[in-house]
Amino acid sequence: MTSQPTPVDPPSMHGNPAFTQGMIVPAGPLLFVGGQNGADGSGVLLDGLEAQTEQAMRNLLAVLAEAGSGPEHVAKLTIYLATGIDPAAAYAAAFGVWGDNRTAVSVLAVTPARPGALVEIEAVAAIPG
Repeated sequence: MTSQPTPVDPPSMHGNPAFTQGMIVPAGPLLFVGGQNGADGSGVLLDGLEAQTEQAMRNLLAVLAEAGSGPEHVAKLTIYLATGIDPAAAYAAAFGVWGDNRTAVSVLAVTPARPGALVEIEAVAAIPG
């Protein structure tokens, strides 16, 4: 059995090359990555949606790597955008860093807890073993 999540895309539903409708996660440890925002290593929030989104994705990848996982093991991403932000712009920036790793994705408009934050991204991943 593979340690990577397996996409579930019913033929009766619209398919998308960027995401999947569901993921089957193999038995074993799971990693829940808390919301990552666009702050750099010193805690400074970067300017602009693109820079914040790219940094949030780099932060997410760093947590995955530290746990012995990677983007190919992620079953679910949740992207929280500040109300009024264009989801297409955030998608482009996020998946420019994320690469070709299809996963289940939800995008929500929220009021961020951190002033100035435009995006926050969380994930659920399998830890290969």
